[in-house]
Amino acid sequence: MSKVIIKSFSELEALIGHELGISNWHEFTQEQINLFADATLDHQWIHIDVDKCKTESPFGGPIAHGYLTLSILPYLWEQIVEVQNLKLQVNYGIEKFKFNQPVLVNNKVRLVAKVINAVNLRGITRANIGVKLEIEGNAKPAYEGEIVFIYHFNN
Repeated sequence: MSKVIIKSFSELEALIGHELGISNWHEFTQEQINLFADATLDHQWIHIDVDKCKTESPFGGPIAHGYLTLSILPYLWEQIVEVQNLKLQVNYGIEKFKFNQPVLVNNKVRLVAKVINAVNLRGITRANIGVKLEIEGNAKPAYEGEIVFIYHFNN
């Protein structure tokens, strides 16, 4: 899979309304979920107590934290797009975002990205990227929404 290369506002603007691509699959392991629980101090049993999840969880096993699935978005995004010719890139926001489906331990997910909008703000670009995290074998995505980047291209 080849990455989409973007070097300027005009190149990004030309992609409005187009799907940029799909990332590789990423599997959420119990180890990754436990490390995220430790890092965020979120040790809710539905994420880390494997035995209790087998008997008491409606999901039949542990699920990844919603924010863990969101936190790998930059990793998956970089598999799809390479933005070059930058002075600066900033994660600016998240809009119209909804968690639709839990991601169970050992589920595989991948990111689908599409350019929703790109605006030139006096030399700085604000880009809204539509994102969907698909779960292998599941019709409903884990989440859908928009991420917003600020790009300051070299000119």
